[in-house]
Amino acid sequence: MSNFSSRWKANEEQNAVSEKVGFQIRNAFRSPEPLKPKLDLAAHQIQIQIAKLNSVSNRLTEKETTVFNRVVLLVQKRDNQHANMLANELSEIRKMNKFVTQAKLAFEQIELRLNTIKDLGDIAATLSPTVGIMRGLAPAMANVIPEAQGEMSEISDLLSNILVDAGQLSATSIDFEVANEEADKVLAEASVVAESKMRDKFPDLPSSVEEDRYAETA
Repeated sequence: MSNFSSRWKANEEQNAVSEKVGFQIRNAFRSPEPLKPKLDLAAHQIQIQIAKLNSVSNRLTEKETTVFNRVVLLVQKRDNQHANMLANELSEIRKMNKFVTQAKLAFEQIELRLNTIKDLGDIAATLSPTVGIMRGLAPAMANVIPEAQGEMSEISDLLSNILVDAGQLSATSIDFEVANEEADKVLAEASVVAESKMRDKFPDLPSSVEEDRYAETA
Protein backbone atom coordinates (compact mmCIF):
# COMPACT_ATOMS: atom_id res chain seq x y z
CA MET A 1 0.00 0.00 0.00
CA SER A 2 2.82 2.37 0.91
CA ASN A 3 4.57 1.57 -2.39
CA PHE A 4 1.38 2.43 -4.26
CA SER A 5 1.07 5.73 -2.37
CA SER A 6 4.68 6.55 -3.14
CA ARG A 7 4.20 5.81 -6.82
CA TRP A 8 0.96 7.85 -6.85
CA LYS A 9 2.70 10.82 -5.21
CA ALA A 10 5.64 10.53 -7.58
CA ASN A 11 3.28 10.50 -10.57
CA GLU A 12 1.48 13.59 -9.23
CA GLU A 13 4.79 15.44 -8.79
CA GLN A 14 5.93 14.38 -12.27
CA ASN A 15 2.66 15.59 -13.81
CA ALA A 16 2.93 18.90 -11.94
CA VAL A 17 6.50 19.38 -13.20
CA SER A 18 5.43 18.50 -16.75
CA GLU A 19 2.54 20.96 -16.61
CA LYS A 20 4.86 23.67 -15.27
CA VAL A 21 7.45 23.04 -18.00
CA GLY A 22 4.71 22.95 -20.61
CA PHE A 23 3.36 26.28 -19.37
CA GLN A 24 6.83 27.82 -19.49
CA ILE A 25 7.37 26.55 -23.04
CA ARG A 26 3.97 27.84 -24.15
CA ASN A 27 4.74 31.17 -22.49
CA ALA A 28 8.12 31.40 -24.21
CA PHE A 29 6.52 30.97 -27.64
CA ARG A 30 3.41 33.00 -26.85
CA SER A 31 2.91 35.94 -29.17
CA PRO A 32 3.65 39.28 -27.49
CA GLU A 33 0.76 41.61 -26.74
CA PRO A 34 -0.24 44.00 -29.55
CA LEU A 35 2.20 46.88 -29.67
CA LYS A 36 -0.16 49.67 -30.77
CA PRO A 37 -1.87 50.04 -27.34
CA LYS A 38 1.53 50.08 -25.63
CA LEU A 39 2.85 52.72 -28.04
CA ASP A 40 -0.28 54.82 -27.46
CA LEU A 41 0.09 54.47 -23.68
CA ALA A 42 3.77 55.47 -23.82
CA ALA A 43 2.93 58.51 -25.97
CA HIS A 44 0.19 59.52 -23.50
CA GLN A 45 2.54 59.24 -20.52
CA ILE A 46 5.16 61.31 -22.35
CA GLN A 47 2.53 63.98 -23.07
CA ILE A 48 1.74 64.11 -19.34
CA GLN A 49 5.41 64.73 -18.54
CA ILE A 50 5.61 67.48 -21.19
CA ALA A 51 2.54 69.18 -19.69
CA LYS A 52 4.08 69.02 -16.21
CA LEU A 53 7.37 70.45 -17.47
CA ASN A 54 5.48 73.27 -19.22
CA SER A 55 3.78 74.10 -15.93
CA VAL A 56 7.10 74.07 -14.03
CA SER A 57 8.74 76.22 -16.71
CA ASN A 58 5.92 78.79 -16.50
CA ARG A 59 6.31 79.02 -12.72
CA LEU A 60 10.08 79.38 -13.00
CA THR A 61 9.70 82.05 -15.68
CA GLU A 62 7.35 84.05 -13.45
CA LYS A 63 9.78 83.70 -10.55
CA GLU A 64 12.69 84.68 -12.80
CA THR A 65 10.88 87.84 -13.91
CA THR A 66 10.09 88.80 -10.32
CA VAL A 67 13.66 88.26 -9.09
CA PHE A 68 15.16 90.01 -12.12
CA ASN A 69 13.00 93.08 -11.54
CA ARG A 70 14.08 93.13 -7.89
CA VAL A 71 17.74 92.97 -8.98
CA VAL A 72 17.23 95.92 -11.32
CA LEU A 73 15.49 97.90 -8.57
CA LEU A 74 18.35 97.23 -6.12
CA VAL A 75 20.89 98.29 -8.72
CA GLN A 76 18.99 101.52 -9.25
CA LYS A 77 19.22 102.06 -5.49
CA ARG A 78 22.96 101.27 -5.70
CA ASP A 79 22.47 98.36 -3.30
CA ASN A 80 24.83 96.07 -5.19
CA GLN A 81 25.39 93.76 -2.21
CA HIS A 82 21.76 92.63 -2.06
CA ALA A 83 21.50 92.79 -5.83
CA ASN A 84 24.38 90.36 -6.08
CA MET A 85 22.74 87.97 -3.60
CA LEU A 86 19.54 87.96 -5.64
CA ALA A 87 21.55 87.60 -8.84
CA ASN A 88 22.95 84.32 -7.51
CA GLU A 89 19.40 83.13 -6.80
CA LEU A 90 18.42 84.22 -10.29
CA SER A 91 21.29 82.22 -11.76
CA GLU A 92 20.03 79.04 -10.04
CA ILE A 93 16.48 79.67 -11.27
CA ARG A 94 17.76 80.04 -14.82
CA LYS A 95 19.84 76.87 -14.55
CA MET A 96 16.78 74.93 -13.42
CA ASN A 97 14.63 76.44 -16.15
CA LYS A 98 17.27 75.54 -18.72
CA PHE A 99 17.15 71.91 -17.58
CA VAL A 100 13.34 71.92 -17.65
CA THR A 101 13.46 73.25 -21.21
CA GLN A 102 16.06 70.63 -22.16
CA ALA A 103 13.95 67.84 -20.64
CA LYS A 104 10.83 69.09 -22.45
CA LEU A 105 12.68 69.13 -25.77
CA ALA A 106 13.98 65.60 -25.16
CA PHE A 107 10.48 64.34 -24.27
CA GLU A 108 9.14 65.96 -27.43
CA GLN A 109 11.75 64.00 -29.39
CA ILE A 110 10.57 60.76 -27.75
CA GLU A 111 6.94 61.64 -28.51
CA LEU A 112 7.87 62.35 -32.13
CA ARG A 113 9.59 58.98 -32.39
CA LEU A 114 6.56 57.21 -30.94
CA ASN A 115 4.24 58.93 -33.40
CA THR A 116 6.37 58.29 -36.49
CA ILE A 117 6.75 54.51 -36.12
CA LYS A 118 5.31 52.87 -39.22
CA ASP A 119 6.16 49.17 -38.83
CA LEU A 120 7.97 46.67 -36.63
CA GLY A 121 11.26 47.24 -38.39
CA ASP A 122 11.20 50.88 -37.30
CA ILE A 123 10.80 50.17 -33.60
CA ALA A 124 14.31 49.02 -32.66
CA ALA A 125 16.05 51.83 -34.53
CA THR A 126 13.52 54.49 -33.53
CA LEU A 127 12.88 53.63 -29.88
CA SER A 128 16.11 52.05 -28.65
CA PRO A 129 17.72 55.44 -27.87
CA THR A 130 14.67 56.57 -25.89
CA VAL A 131 15.49 54.32 -22.92
CA GLY A 132 18.92 55.98 -22.67
CA ILE A 133 17.30 59.41 -22.92
CA MET A 134 14.96 58.58 -20.04
CA ARG A 135 17.85 57.33 -17.89
CA GLY A 136 19.82 60.47 -18.67
CA LEU A 137 16.98 62.73 -17.57
CA ALA A 138 15.69 60.76 -14.57
CA PRO A 139 18.11 61.90 -11.79
CA ALA A 140 17.60 65.64 -12.37
CA MET A 141 13.87 65.25 -13.08
CA ALA A 142 13.33 64.01 -9.53
CA ASN A 143 14.69 67.34 -8.22
CA VAL A 144 12.29 69.34 -10.40
CA ILE A 145 9.18 67.13 -10.10
CA PRO A 146 9.34 64.94 -6.93
CA GLU A 147 6.96 62.27 -8.24
CA ALA A 148 8.81 62.06 -11.57
CA GLN A 149 11.24 59.35 -10.46
CA GLY A 150 8.57 56.66 -10.30
CA GLU A 151 6.85 57.92 -13.44
CA MET A 152 10.13 57.97 -15.38
CA SER A 153 10.82 54.41 -14.25
CA GLU A 154 7.37 53.28 -15.44
CA ILE A 155 7.87 54.90 -18.85
CA SER A 156 11.35 53.36 -19.19
CA ASP A 157 9.95 49.92 -18.34
CA LEU A 158 7.14 50.37 -20.85
CA LEU A 159 9.54 51.41 -23.63
CA SER A 160 11.82 48.47 -22.77
CA ASN A 161 8.87 46.07 -22.96
CA ILE A 162 7.88 47.48 -26.35
CA LEU A 163 11.42 46.91 -27.60
CA VAL A 164 11.45 43.33 -26.29
CA ASP A 165 8.09 42.53 -27.87
CA ALA A 166 9.13 44.14 -31.14
CA GLY A 167 12.31 42.08 -31.14
CA GLN A 168 10.33 38.87 -30.64
CA LEU A 169 7.99 39.72 -33.50
CA SER A 170 10.58 40.93 -35.99
CA ALA A 171 13.70 39.07 -34.80
CA THR A 172 15.49 42.43 -34.83
CA SER A 173 18.57 42.82 -32.65
CA ILE A 174 19.36 46.11 -30.92
CA ASP A 175 22.78 47.73 -31.17
CA PHE A 176 22.95 49.22 -27.67
CA GLU A 177 26.20 51.08 -28.34
CA VAL A 178 24.62 52.93 -31.26
CA ALA A 179 21.45 53.48 -29.22
CA ASN A 180 23.39 55.05 -26.34
CA GLU A 181 25.32 57.28 -28.73
CA GLU A 182 22.04 58.43 -30.26
CA ALA A 183 20.59 59.09 -26.79
CA ASP A 184 23.62 61.22 -25.86
CA LYS A 185 23.26 63.10 -29.14
CA VAL A 186 19.58 63.89 -28.50
CA LEU A 187 20.33 65.12 -24.96
CA ALA A 188 23.26 67.23 -26.17
CA GLU A 189 21.18 68.81 -28.94
CA ALA A 190 18.36 69.51 -26.47
CA SER A 191 20.86 71.20 -24.14
CA VAL A 192 22.17 73.46 -26.91
CA VAL A 193 18.65 74.44 -28.02
CA ALA A 194 17.61 75.04 -24.39
CA GLU A 195 20.63 77.31 -23.87
CA SER A 196 19.71 79.29 -26.97
CA LYS A 197 16.08 79.61 -25.87
CA MET A 198 17.14 80.85 -22.45
CA ARG A 199 19.40 83.51 -23.97
CA ASP A 200 16.59 84.72 -26.22
CA LYS A 201 13.99 84.60 -23.45
CA PHE A 202 15.74 86.29 -20.55
CA PRO A 203 17.56 89.65 -20.47
CA ASP A 204 21.12 89.95 -19.19
CA LEU A 205 21.77 91.15 -15.67
CA PRO A 206 22.91 94.76 -15.19
CA SER A 207 26.63 95.05 -15.93
CA SER A 208 27.54 96.21 -12.42
CA VAL A 209 26.02 93.06 -10.91
CA GLU A 210 27.69 90.81 -13.47
CA GLU A 211 31.05 92.43 -12.68
CA ASP A 212 30.59 91.89 -8.94
CA ARG A 213 29.59 88.26 -9.46
CA TYR A 214 32.55 87.68 -11.74
CA ALA A 215 34.90 89.23 -9.16
CA GLU A 216 33.53 86.89 -6.47
CA THR A 217 34.06 83.78 -8.58
CA ALA A 218 37.48 84.82 -9.94
